[in-house]
Amino acid sequence: MTELNKTGSDKGWICHGCESPLEVQTVRLEYRGNIFAVHLPVCPLCGMILIDEELATGEMAEGEQIVEDK
Repeated sequence: MTELNKTGSDKGWICHGCESPLEVQTVRLEYRGNIFAVHLPVCPLCGMILIDEELATGEMAEGEQIVEDK
């Protein structure tokens, strides 16, 4: 699996495997048949998507709970 590394707050993220700067793109996330379009950093070469801890444990967890409650 390709790793993603932070190069510094002013430079953003790079893909460790490709050494390419990540670009913010609209990606489709699917959870239990629901599709969500979100803007996330993506490696333009290998397609690895970065979901940071704050997003994963915050907004995505809240969205997951909403879907579960339906």
